[in-house]
Amino acid sequence: MVNVMDDRPNKILEYYKAQNISSKTYDDFEAIPVFTSVENELEILHYGAGLRVLFNYSIVELRGKDALDFLHRITTNSLKDLKKEEVKQTIFTTEKGRILSVATVFNFDTHQFLVIGKSNNERVSGWINKYIIADDVAMSDATGRFNILELSGPQSSSFISLVCGNIVNDISTNMFKVVNAEGILFFLSKITDFNGRDKYWILADDDNTIKLINYMKENHGIFNFGLIGEEAYYEFRISMGIPAAPNEINDLYNPHEANLVHLVDFNKGCYIGQEVIARLDTYSKVQKYLTGINFEEPVTEAQHFVLLDEQENEVGIVTSSVNSSRLNKPIGLAYINKSHITSGTVLIAKNSEKVSKATVQELPFK
Repeated sequence: MVNVMDDRPNKILEYYKAQNISSKTYDDFEAIPVFTSVENELEILHYGAGLRVLFNYSIVELRGKDALDFLHRITTNSLKDLKKEEVKQTIFTTEKGRILSVATVFNFDTHQFLVIGKSNNERVSGWINKYIIADDVAMSDATGRFNILELSGPQSSSFISLVCGNIVNDISTNMFKVVNAEGILFFLSKITDFNGRDKYWILADDDNTIKLINYMKENHGIFNFGLIGEEAYYEFRISMGIPAAPNEINDLYNPHEANLVHLVDFNKGCYIGQEVIARLDTYSKVQKYLTGINFEEPVTEAQHFVLLDEQENEVGIVTSSVNSSRLNKPIGLAYINKSHITSGTVLIAKNSEKVSKATVQELPFK
């Protein structure tokens, strides 16, 4: 079993703290909330190149000759023919077609890395153990061996070329390679975000992670580069409509509802939950979808709202919300019944503390 929480000291957090940068403990991980300001970091995410350490992710390592075939059989995407140095996202789903976790698979040929949210770690590792029967598959925790960094924003491709040189041109989308940049060693992958934009994931050990962060900070040239904290990214992902665990990605919802159906291969053979997911697609039985919501009044992250129609029937639930500094209004993500997801539909947001109007908003927020 892979542990949910890793009690070993995180050297990257210690490196930040040594520079008097404060951390914050979230539900299942510790991270940096803000480096400069939320407004500045949002500007970088939307127009520059932002670097974020993914403290809220874990790495599960699988070894054995049956590992890829095993993953192919129990998750939604086609993986059995995954090439060496290829990256692909897939979903672990329950027998009812609900989401256990989204996983990003890195194929090293001799072994595979599964990058998953820490909140889903225990359930996914238990799920894998449950279905390994006669398969040659061995599972271990690789979280302590590598850090995961994400470089995103419209300047990220040009900026990473400045850092790494021409090797970036040899990395196709959904592929990764070993990079040696100024003596700094790491794995660099180019992947597509939920919003269709290219971004880069970097896997590196502690020493090379610190060297790379310092090198980027000291050699960003004309680029609008900066470090990104959790608060800015939280607002950014809501505004872009990016679902995340555990708020939107959990076993209450299926891939259709979470707008993740692009991670389902409808031409492959059976997998756990396949019949339910296929039936929802074939017969258009999806009842709700993840969409945006504009609040009439300010919200706090801790507040949980249900959404009601004019007859006070419950038609949705808010999963994430923030007072957007960039848009200058309170916004959120919500699963809403398909009969009420038309942009501009006025609903009632209600919890134990307040009742206010809320308007359905097409994603991403403008």
